[in-house]
Amino acid sequence: MKRTIHKLSARKVDTIKKAGRYGDGAGLYLRVTSTGSKRWVFRYTPSKGANAREMGLGSAGKGAVSLAEVRELAREAKKELKQGRDPLHTKRIEYSGGVPLFGPFADEFTESQAANFRNAKHIAQWKMTLTVYAAPIRDKRVDEITTEDILNILQPIWQTKNETANRLRGRIERVLNAAKARGLRSGENPAAWRGHLELLLPKRTKLQRGHHAALDYKLLPDFIQDLHKRESMAAQALEFLILAACRSGEIRNMEWSDLDLETKVWTIPAHRMKAAREHRVPLTARMLEIIKKVEPFSQTSTFVFPAKSGKTPLSDAALSAVLKRMEITNATVHGFRSSFRDWAGDATNYPREVAETALAHVVGDATERAYRRRDAFEKRVALMDDWERFCL
Repeated sequence: MKRTIHKLSARKVDTIKKAGRYGDGAGLYLRVTSTGSKRWVFRYTPSKGANAREMGLGSAGKGAVSLAEVRELAREAKKELKQGRDPLHTKRIEYSGGVPLFGPFADEFTESQAANFRNAKHIAQWKMTLTVYAAPIRDKRVDEITTEDILNILQPIWQTKNETANRLRGRIERVLNAAKARGLRSGENPAAWRGHLELLLPKRTKLQRGHHAALDYKLLPDFIQDLHKRESMAAQALEFLILAACRSGEIRNMEWSDLDLETKVWTIPAHRMKAAREHRVPLTARMLEIIKKVEPFSQTSTFVFPAKSGKTPLSDAALSAVLKRMEITNATVHGFRSSFRDWAGDATNYPREVAETALAHVVGDATERAYRRRDAFEKRVALMDDWERFCL
Protein backbone atom coordinates (compact mmCIF):
# COMPACT_ATOMS: atom_id res chain seq x y z
CA MET A 1 0.00 0.00 0.00
CA LYS A 2 1.34 3.42 -0.92
CA ARG A 3 2.11 5.57 2.12
CA THR A 4 -0.09 8.65 2.48
CA ILE A 5 1.74 11.98 2.26
CA HIS A 6 0.76 15.65 2.39
CA LYS A 7 -1.72 15.08 5.23
CA LEU A 8 -1.44 18.66 6.48
CA SER A 9 -2.56 21.90 4.88
CA ALA A 10 -1.20 25.41 5.40
CA ARG A 11 -4.45 26.38 7.14
CA LYS A 12 -4.30 23.42 9.50
CA VAL A 13 -0.69 24.25 10.38
CA ASP A 14 -1.76 27.79 11.29
CA THR A 15 -4.78 26.71 13.34
CA ILE A 16 -3.40 23.76 15.33
CA LYS A 17 -3.16 24.76 18.99
CA LYS A 18 -2.95 21.50 20.93
CA ALA A 19 0.55 20.35 21.87
CA GLY A 20 1.70 17.22 20.11
CA ARG A 21 3.31 15.79 16.99
CA TYR A 22 1.37 15.90 13.71
CA GLY A 23 2.50 13.86 10.71
CA ASP A 24 2.48 15.15 7.16
CA GLY A 25 3.81 11.85 5.81
CA ALA A 26 7.17 10.55 4.57
CA GLY A 27 8.90 11.36 7.86
CA LEU A 28 7.84 15.01 8.07
CA TYR A 29 6.21 16.14 11.33
CA LEU A 30 4.91 19.34 12.85
CA ARG A 31 5.81 19.63 16.55
CA VAL A 32 3.65 21.91 18.69
CA THR A 33 4.89 22.63 22.21
CA SER A 34 2.83 23.38 25.31
CA THR A 35 3.75 27.08 24.89
CA GLY A 36 2.24 27.13 21.40
CA SER A 37 5.49 27.33 19.42
CA LYS A 38 5.64 25.21 16.28
CA ARG A 39 8.54 23.69 14.40
CA TRP A 40 9.09 21.21 11.61
CA VAL A 41 11.13 18.04 12.12
CA PHE A 42 12.17 15.24 9.81
CA ARG A 43 12.13 11.89 11.65
CA TYR A 44 14.25 9.10 10.21
CA THR A 45 16.42 6.07 11.01
CA PRO A 46 19.99 6.62 9.75
CA SER A 47 20.77 2.90 9.40
CA LYS A 48 19.30 -0.52 10.07
CA GLY A 49 19.04 -1.21 13.79
CA ALA A 50 19.82 2.41 14.76
CA ASN A 51 17.57 4.58 16.90
CA ALA A 52 15.28 7.07 15.21
CA ARG A 53 16.58 10.63 14.94
CA GLU A 54 14.96 14.00 14.37
CA MET A 55 16.32 16.84 12.28
CA GLY A 56 14.89 20.31 12.76
CA LEU A 57 13.70 21.99 9.58
CA GLY A 58 12.71 25.37 10.99
CA SER A 59 9.82 27.16 12.61
CA ALA A 60 6.25 26.73 11.40
CA GLY A 61 3.34 29.10 11.02
CA LYS A 62 2.87 32.53 9.53
CA GLY A 63 6.10 34.22 8.48
CA ALA A 64 8.18 31.05 8.90
CA VAL A 65 9.17 28.25 6.53
CA SER A 66 6.27 27.49 4.20
CA LEU A 67 4.72 24.04 3.93
CA ALA A 68 5.96 23.69 0.36
CA GLU A 69 9.51 24.69 1.37
CA VAL A 70 9.66 22.30 4.30
CA ARG A 71 8.40 19.41 2.16
CA GLU A 72 11.24 20.13 -0.25
CA LEU A 73 13.72 20.11 2.64
CA ALA A 74 12.33 16.74 3.76
CA ARG A 75 12.67 15.39 0.21
CA GLU A 76 16.31 16.52 0.12
CA ALA A 77 16.93 14.78 3.44
CA LYS A 78 15.41 11.55 2.09
CA LYS A 79 17.74 11.77 -0.91
CA GLU A 80 20.67 11.98 1.48
CA LEU A 81 19.45 8.82 3.23
CA LYS A 82 19.04 6.92 -0.05
CA GLN A 83 22.64 7.80 -0.89
CA GLY A 84 23.78 6.33 2.44
CA ARG A 85 24.43 9.64 4.20
CA ASP A 86 23.00 10.89 7.48
CA PRO A 87 21.38 14.26 6.68
CA LEU A 88 22.24 15.64 10.13
CA HIS A 89 25.92 15.11 9.40
CA THR A 90 26.01 16.20 5.79
CA LYS A 91 23.49 18.98 5.48
CA ARG A 92 22.98 22.17 7.42
CA ILE A 93 19.44 23.54 7.25
CA GLU A 94 19.66 27.24 6.39
CA TYR A 95 17.37 30.24 6.16
CA SER A 96 17.76 33.05 3.64
CA GLY A 97 21.18 34.69 3.63
CA GLY A 98 22.98 31.42 4.27
CA VAL A 99 22.78 31.82 8.07
CA PRO A 100 22.02 28.53 9.87
CA LEU A 101 19.59 27.99 12.70
CA PHE A 102 21.06 27.52 16.15
CA GLY A 103 19.81 23.91 16.48
CA PRO A 104 21.45 22.40 13.37
CA PHE A 105 24.56 24.53 13.88
CA ALA A 106 24.88 23.41 17.54
CA ASP A 107 24.45 19.77 16.48
CA GLU A 108 27.12 20.17 13.81
CA PHE A 109 29.47 21.92 16.27
CA THR A 110 29.01 19.16 18.87
CA GLU A 111 29.80 16.47 16.30
CA SER A 112 32.91 18.37 15.17
CA GLN A 113 34.17 18.53 18.75
CA ALA A 114 33.61 14.83 19.51
CA ALA A 115 37.35 14.08 19.61
CA ASN A 116 37.80 16.63 22.42
CA PHE A 117 35.19 15.09 24.72
CA ARG A 118 36.22 12.79 27.56
CA ASN A 119 33.77 10.02 26.71
CA ALA A 120 30.42 9.21 25.10
CA LYS A 121 28.53 10.34 28.21
CA HIS A 122 30.09 13.81 27.93
CA ILE A 123 28.99 14.06 24.29
CA ALA A 124 25.48 12.94 25.28
CA GLN A 125 25.30 15.62 28.00
CA TRP A 126 26.17 18.32 25.48
CA LYS A 127 23.56 17.06 23.03
CA MET A 128 20.88 16.80 25.72
CA THR A 129 21.37 20.31 27.15
CA LEU A 130 21.58 21.94 23.71
CA THR A 131 18.42 20.08 22.63
CA VAL A 132 16.20 20.12 25.72
CA TYR A 133 17.15 23.28 27.63
CA ALA A 134 18.08 25.32 24.55
CA ALA A 135 14.87 24.33 22.71
CA PRO A 136 13.51 27.93 22.62
CA ILE A 137 16.42 29.10 20.42
CA ARG A 138 16.98 26.04 18.24
CA ASP A 139 14.77 27.47 15.50
CA LYS A 140 16.37 30.94 15.58
CA ARG A 141 19.18 32.00 13.26
CA VAL A 142 22.52 32.21 15.06
CA ASP A 143 22.80 35.89 14.15
CA GLU A 144 19.39 36.69 15.67
CA ILE A 145 19.93 35.30 19.18
CA THR A 146 19.88 38.03 21.83
CA THR A 147 20.66 38.43 25.51
CA GLU A 148 16.92 38.30 26.20
CA ASP A 149 16.75 34.87 24.54
CA ILE A 150 19.57 33.57 26.75
CA LEU A 151 18.00 34.99 29.92
CA ASN A 152 14.65 33.39 29.07
CA ILE A 153 16.42 30.02 28.97
CA LEU A 154 18.64 30.45 32.05
CA GLN A 155 16.46 32.29 34.56
CA PRO A 156 13.93 29.46 35.18
CA ILE A 157 16.73 27.06 36.21
CA TRP A 158 19.42 29.43 37.50
CA GLN A 159 18.60 28.94 41.20
CA THR A 160 17.21 25.40 41.17
CA LYS A 161 19.71 23.80 38.75
CA ASN A 162 22.58 26.22 38.97
CA GLU A 163 25.37 23.92 37.81
CA THR A 164 23.31 22.69 34.86
CA ALA A 165 22.39 26.27 33.99
CA ASN A 166 26.01 27.41 34.07
CA ARG A 167 27.17 24.52 31.90
CA LEU A 168 24.35 25.25 29.46
CA ARG A 169 25.39 28.91 29.33
CA GLY A 170 28.99 27.94 28.61
CA ARG A 171 27.98 25.55 25.85
CA ILE A 172 25.76 28.13 24.15
CA GLU A 173 28.60 30.64 24.44
CA ARG A 174 30.99 28.25 22.66
CA VAL A 175 28.50 27.52 19.89
CA LEU A 176 27.92 31.24 19.26
CA ASN A 177 31.68 31.93 19.38
CA ALA A 178 32.12 29.28 16.67
CA ALA A 179 29.39 30.97 14.62
CA LYS A 180 31.18 34.31 14.95
CA ALA A 181 34.52 32.74 13.95
CA ARG A 182 32.86 31.48 10.77
CA GLY A 183 31.48 34.92 9.98
CA LEU A 184 27.88 33.96 10.70
CA ARG A 185 27.27 36.57 13.41
CA SER A 186 28.97 39.69 14.78
CA GLY A 187 29.04 41.72 17.96
CA GLU A 188 29.23 40.58 21.59
CA ASN A 189 28.30 37.06 22.59
CA PRO A 190 24.90 37.22 24.40
CA ALA A 191 25.84 34.12 26.46
CA ALA A 192 29.14 35.58 27.75
CA TRP A 193 29.46 35.69 31.54
CA ARG A 194 32.22 38.21 32.33
CA GLY A 195 31.06 41.79 32.03
CA HIS A 196 27.69 40.68 30.69
CA LEU A 197 25.43 38.01 32.21
CA GLU A 198 27.23 38.35 35.57
CA LEU A 199 25.58 41.79 35.75
CA LEU A 200 22.11 40.38 35.01
CA LEU A 201 21.93 37.09 36.91
CA PRO A 202 22.34 36.42 40.66
CA LYS A 203 25.78 35.33 41.79
CA ARG A 204 26.23 31.59 41.41
CA THR A 205 25.79 29.52 44.53
CA LYS A 206 28.71 27.28 45.39
CA LEU A 207 28.22 23.87 43.85
CA GLN A 208 27.59 21.28 46.51
CA ARG A 209 28.43 17.84 45.24
CA GLY A 210 26.83 14.79 46.75
CA HIS A 211 24.09 12.24 46.40
CA HIS A 212 20.37 12.86 46.49
CA ALA A 213 18.87 11.80 49.81
CA ALA A 214 17.17 8.44 49.34
CA LEU A 215 14.64 6.47 51.33
CA ASP A 216 15.93 3.11 52.59
CA TYR A 217 14.43 0.56 50.19
CA LYS A 218 13.26 -1.54 53.16
CA LEU A 219 10.88 1.29 54.07
CA LEU A 220 9.37 1.55 50.59
CA PRO A 221 6.44 -0.91 51.01
CA ASP A 222 5.09 1.12 53.96
CA PHE A 223 5.73 4.36 52.09
CA ILE A 224 3.80 3.12 49.03
CA GLN A 225 0.86 2.06 51.20
CA ASP A 226 0.73 5.56 52.64
CA LEU A 227 1.05 7.04 49.14
CA HIS A 228 -2.01 5.02 48.04
CA LYS A 229 -4.14 7.13 50.39
CA ARG A 230 -3.51 10.15 48.17
CA GLU A 231 -5.49 10.65 44.96
CA SER A 232 -3.77 13.65 43.39
CA MET A 233 -2.21 13.55 39.92
CA ALA A 234 1.17 14.26 41.51
CA ALA A 235 0.81 11.28 43.87
CA GLN A 236 0.03 9.00 40.91
CA ALA A 237 3.04 10.35 39.02
CA LEU A 238 5.29 9.83 42.04
CA GLU A 239 4.26 6.19 42.42
CA PHE A 240 4.79 5.65 38.69
CA LEU A 241 8.25 7.24 39.02
CA ILE A 242 9.19 4.86 41.84
CA LEU A 243 8.00 1.75 39.98
CA ALA A 244 9.67 2.82 36.70
CA ALA A 245 12.91 3.96 38.44
CA CYS A 246 12.96 6.92 36.06
CA ARG A 247 13.88 10.58 36.45
CA SER A 248 11.28 13.19 37.32
CA GLY A 249 11.45 14.93 33.92
CA GLU A 250 11.01 11.66 32.06
CA ILE A 251 7.83 10.89 34.01
CA ARG A 252 6.36 14.40 33.93
CA ASN A 253 6.95 14.85 30.20
CA MET A 254 5.60 11.42 29.27
CA GLU A 255 3.22 11.73 26.31
CA TRP A 256 0.38 9.40 25.36
CA SER A 257 2.08 8.82 22.01
CA ASP A 258 5.08 7.31 23.86
CA LEU A 259 2.97 4.44 25.21
CA ASP A 260 2.18 1.13 23.57
CA LEU A 261 -0.32 -0.38 25.99
CA GLU A 262 -0.76 -3.49 23.87
CA THR A 263 2.90 -4.51 24.10
CA LYS A 264 3.27 -2.86 27.53
CA VAL A 265 6.19 -0.65 26.52
CA TRP A 266 6.89 3.00 27.19
CA THR A 267 9.45 4.41 24.75
CA ILE A 268 11.16 7.63 25.83
CA PRO A 269 12.60 9.49 22.82
CA ALA A 270 16.28 10.36 22.86
CA HIS A 271 15.72 14.12 23.10
CA ARG A 272 14.07 13.66 26.52
CA MET A 273 16.79 11.43 27.94
CA LYS A 274 19.83 12.65 29.87
CA ALA A 275 22.12 10.39 27.82
CA ALA A 276 20.36 11.46 24.57
CA ARG A 277 19.57 7.82 23.76
CA GLU A 278 16.11 6.29 23.27
CA HIS A 279 15.08 4.26 26.33
CA ARG A 280 12.40 1.58 26.64
CA VAL A 281 10.63 0.99 29.95
CA PRO A 282 8.54 -2.15 30.66
CA LEU A 283 5.04 -1.30 31.86
CA THR A 284 4.15 -3.41 34.88
CA ALA A 285 0.63 -4.29 36.05
CA ARG A 286 0.46 -1.49 38.61
CA MET A 287 1.91 1.07 36.17
CA LEU A 288 -0.86 0.16 33.72
CA GLU A 289 -3.42 0.59 36.52
CA ILE A 290 -2.09 4.08 37.20
CA ILE A 291 -2.29 4.99 33.51
CA LYS A 292 -5.90 3.77 33.39
CA LYS A 293 -6.67 5.70 36.56
CA VAL A 294 -5.38 9.05 35.29
CA GLU A 295 -6.64 8.66 31.71
CA PRO A 296 -10.08 10.25 32.33
CA PHE A 297 -8.35 13.37 33.67
CA SER A 298 -5.57 13.62 31.08
CA GLN A 299 -6.85 12.04 27.85
CA THR A 300 -7.46 15.49 26.35
CA SER A 301 -3.85 16.45 27.09
CA THR A 302 -0.65 15.52 25.29
CA PHE A 303 0.80 14.56 28.67
CA VAL A 304 -0.10 11.51 30.74
CA PHE A 305 0.49 13.48 33.95
CA PRO A 306 -0.54 17.05 33.09
CA ALA A 307 -0.85 20.10 35.29
CA LYS A 308 -4.40 21.31 36.00
CA SER A 309 -4.52 23.34 32.78
CA GLY A 310 -3.80 20.22 30.75
CA LYS A 311 -1.51 22.24 28.51
CA THR A 312 1.72 21.64 30.43
CA PRO A 313 3.19 18.71 32.37
CA LEU A 314 3.28 18.57 36.14
CA SER A 315 6.08 20.64 37.63
CA ASP A 316 9.02 19.10 39.44
CA ALA A 317 7.87 20.96 42.55
CA ALA A 318 4.50 19.14 42.43
CA LEU A 319 6.18 15.78 43.06
CA SER A 320 8.40 17.20 45.80
CA ALA A 321 5.30 18.68 47.43
CA VAL A 322 3.83 15.19 47.83
CA LEU A 323 6.84 14.19 49.94
CA LYS A 324 6.53 17.38 51.94
CA ARG A 325 2.85 16.74 52.68
CA MET A 326 3.75 13.20 53.76
CA GLU A 327 6.37 14.74 56.08
CA ILE A 328 9.21 12.86 54.39
CA THR A 329 12.30 14.92 55.16
CA ASN A 330 15.05 12.34 54.63
CA ALA A 331 14.43 11.62 50.94
CA THR A 332 14.11 13.34 47.57
CA VAL A 333 12.17 12.45 44.44
CA HIS A 334 15.37 11.65 42.54
CA GLY A 335 16.57 9.54 45.47
CA PHE A 336 14.05 6.79 44.69
CA ARG A 337 16.34 5.75 41.84
CA SER A 338 19.00 5.06 44.45
CA SER A 339 16.47 3.09 46.49
CA PHE A 340 15.83 0.91 43.44
CA ARG A 341 19.56 0.45 42.78
CA ASP A 342 20.27 -0.51 46.40
CA TRP A 343 17.43 -3.06 46.33
CA ALA A 344 18.65 -4.55 43.04
CA GLY A 345 22.20 -4.84 44.36
CA ASP A 346 21.43 -6.02 47.91
CA ALA A 347 18.29 -8.10 47.58
CA THR A 348 18.45 -9.67 44.09
CA ASN A 349 20.82 -11.63 41.87
CA TYR A 350 20.22 -9.56 38.75
CA PRO A 351 23.47 -8.65 36.94
CA ARG A 352 24.78 -5.16 37.54
CA GLU A 353 24.43 -4.17 33.88
CA VAL A 354 20.71 -5.06 33.87
CA ALA A 355 20.03 -2.79 36.86
CA GLU A 356 22.15 -0.01 35.37
CA THR A 357 20.35 -0.28 32.03
CA ALA A 358 17.02 -0.03 33.86
CA LEU A 359 18.27 3.32 35.19
CA ALA A 360 19.27 4.34 31.63
CA HIS A 361 22.90 4.62 32.70
CA VAL A 362 25.66 4.23 30.13
CA VAL A 363 27.21 0.82 30.88
CA GLY A 364 30.78 -0.19 30.08
CA ASP A 365 33.52 1.47 28.04
CA ALA A 366 33.29 2.38 24.37
CA THR A 367 34.50 -1.05 23.23
CA GLU A 368 31.95 -2.92 25.34
CA ARG A 369 29.14 -0.67 24.15
CA ALA A 370 30.15 -1.19 20.53
CA TYR A 371 29.54 -4.93 20.90
CA ARG A 372 26.54 -4.71 23.22
CA ARG A 373 23.79 -2.85 21.38
CA ARG A 374 20.67 -4.44 22.85
CA ASP A 375 18.98 -3.08 25.96
CA ALA A 376 18.36 -6.34 27.89
CA PHE A 377 14.66 -5.58 27.71
CA GLU A 378 13.38 -9.10 28.44
CA LYS A 379 15.53 -9.31 31.56
CA ARG A 380 14.38 -5.88 32.64
CA VAL A 381 10.74 -6.96 32.34
CA ALA A 382 11.40 -9.58 35.05
CA LEU A 383 13.45 -7.10 37.10
CA MET A 384 10.73 -4.43 37.14
CA ASP A 385 8.03 -7.01 37.92
CA ASP A 386 10.06 -8.16 40.94
CA TRP A 387 10.63 -4.54 41.98
CA GLU A 388 6.88 -3.90 41.84
CA ARG A 389 6.12 -7.01 43.90
CA PHE A 390 8.60 -5.83 46.52
CA CYS A 391 7.19 -2.29 46.65
CA LEU A 392 3.58 -3.41 46.89
